[in-house]
Amino acid sequence: MLIGLLTAVAASICYGTGSVLQAVGSRRAARMSPPSAGVTAHGGPNLSSTAKAAMTWEFIVGTILDFVGFGLGALAARMLPLFLSQTVISANLVVTAVLSVKMLGIRLTRKEWTSIGVVCAALVLLATAAGHEGGHHAPMSTHWWLLGITVLLIVGGTVAVRLLGGRAAILAGLLSGLGFGALGVGVRILDGVEPFHLPTLLADPALYAILLAGSGGMYLHTVALQIGSVNGATAALVVGETVLPGAIGVLLLGDASRPGLAWLAVLGFVLAVAGAVAVAWYGKHEAAGPPGPDPGPDPDPVPADGAALSST
Repeated sequence: MLIGLLTAVAASICYGTGSVLQAVGSRRAARMSPPSAGVTAHGGPNLSSTAKAAMTWEFIVGTILDFVGFGLGALAARMLPLFLSQTVISANLVVTAVLSVKMLGIRLTRKEWTSIGVVCAALVLLATAAGHEGGHHAPMSTHWWLLGITVLLIVGGTVAVRLLGGRAAILAGLLSGLGFGALGVGVRILDGVEPFHLPTLLADPALYAILLAGSGGMYLHTVALQIGSVNGATAALVVGETVLPGAIGVLLLGDASRPGLAWLAVLGFVLAVAGAVAVAWYGKHEAAGPPGPDPGPDPDPVPADGAALSST
C-alpha cells in the first residue's frame, strides 16, 4: 500500500508540473501567432495552432513529464484501489495551482485556496479508508466496451471542441479526464501483463483503448489549456478521471475500503470531487470572456489566467 501511494504521489507531481509547462508553451505559441491564424470558423484552436504549441520546449518537457507520470500512474493503478490511485493522481490539481502562481502569474482567490484545501483533506480521508485493491480480471466484453466508449469520448470531444470553440474549455478538460479515467481502467484490466505474454497483450482491446485514451486525452487537455483557465480545465479533468474509474473499480473489480470505514471512503471521495468542481467553477469565471470590439492597446498583454486564442 505504501509503495503504491508513493508511486501515485510521484505521478501526481509529474502530471501537475507537466500541465503548467504545457500551458506556458501553449500560450507562448498563441501570442506569437496572428489572432486569426490559430482558430477555426467557430473560434476554437485548429490542428496547426495545437501543433505549434507542441513544438515549444516547455510543452515538450511537460509532455515528457506526462509520460513519466503515465508510467507511475499505471503502476499505482495495479497496486491500489482505483478510487484511491486515481484520486491521488488527480491531486496534481494542487501542484498545478501552486506552480501556476509562479509561472503563469495567476492570483488564486481565497475560495480557490479553500477548495484546494478541501481536496487535500479528502485525499487524507481516502488514504485512511482505502483497503486492498480488487482483481485485475474482467470479461472480454468489458474490454470491448471500454474501447468503444473511449472512441466515442475522444472523437466526440474533438468534434465538440471544433464546434463550440472558446466555450469548450471546461468540456474539453472533462472529456480529457474521462479519457484518462478510461486509461486507468484499461491498465487495471489489461491481459498479458502478469505473467507477461505478448500475443495476449496485443490481442486485448484494452491495450488500444489505453493508447487512444492517452493520446486523445492529451490532445483535448492541450486544447483546454489553450482556450481556458488552466486551473478550471485541470479541475474538470480531475472530475473525469476520478469518478469513472472509481465507480468501475468498486462495482466491477472488487475494490473496497477497510472494514467499517466505507463511510469515510465515500466522504473523502465526495469531498475530493466537490473540491475539484469548486475550483473548476471559480477558475471558469476567471477565464477571459468572448472577445468584443477592439479596445485599443492592452497595457498588460498577458492575461492573469485563461487566454483564448482568439484574444491573443
